[in-house]
Amino acid sequence: MVGYDPSAQGRGPRLSPREAAVAGSAAGLLTRVLINPLDVLKIRFQLQIERLSLLEPRAKYHGIVQAVGTIFREEGLQAFWKGHVPAQLLSVSYGAVQFASFEFLTKFVHNALLCDSRNPTVHFVCGGLAACSATVTVQPIDTLRTRFVAQGEPKVYRNLWHAVGTMYRREGPLSFYRGLTPTMMAVFPYAGFQFAFYNIFHRISKWANISSGNVQNLVCGGCAGIISKTLTYPLDLLKKRLQVNGFQEARASFGQVQTYNGFLDCVFQVAQGEGLRGFYKGLSPSMVKAAFSTGLVFFWYELFCDILGDSKQTDSGHQQQQ
Repeated sequence: MVGYDPSAQGRGPRLSPREAAVAGSAAGLLTRVLINPLDVLKIRFQLQIERLSLLEPRAKYHGIVQAVGTIFREEGLQAFWKGHVPAQLLSVSYGAVQFASFEFLTKFVHNALLCDSRNPTVHFVCGGLAACSATVTVQPIDTLRTRFVAQGEPKVYRNLWHAVGTMYRREGPLSFYRGLTPTMMAVFPYAGFQFAFYNIFHRISKWANISSGNVQNLVCGGCAGIISKTLTYPLDLLKKRLQVNGFQEARASFGQVQTYNGFLDCVFQVAQGEGLRGFYKGLSPSMVKAAFSTGLVFFWYELFCDILGDSKQTDSGHQQQQ
């Protein structure tokens, strides 16, 4: 299972933080390819400021099926992979830093603080801290990804390097860290809940005598992702709104645009103009994405850890024979 497990000692070499980073990067890369269309849908819903109404929908996108059809008709199939290059950089970098930090922290807790590293509370704290370190590292890439997904036709940014140069020139270096406040507020509990609930569901499955394996990792991760996303979703929406602040010209074809003077002003304007439901725009595709992305990340990570662990054990056995 994810994290330092003292009971695993003697069953083969432990993975180092470097190897955990490799496994985390590979897990993030493969997961991103599969879930990018869901991310596009989620961001498009989050950036709409029009009120959602079941009787008279005024927003451009007002349902998953309708949004998929509209994007496909107006922008083509490739639109569902808009921002895929920075998104891949984000996933690979985030996965590497997060899992390497988590493995290091759980091992530190066990060795230095003499705590049970398998405890869900330990996983919550270590998972949250690992995600915070990863978030600070990749925030500029996340902002670029959001802007690529947000822009319509004609495009404001032609490619990644054009976007970096344009943002730096027009808005300054701090523009790459827009939305960092709600991101940091959300990422600690979100990632903490992910790791904690993944740990809890693994324990429940073990208690229920459900056979362990890759399918179990996928299901436990999916359930953990759904619960974590539901608990922290409004902060994710606020982050996306702030990341496209100053990018209004690219949003004109999607409906109304809005400017925010910081985090609290964003909270106030969403509450006043869109109501409580405004904080949960895009929740449906986000829930689907959270289930698949979290489940797949843990699935791939555990799989690559097993492969790397088996490889280390084989190499160690060969060295002993020699």
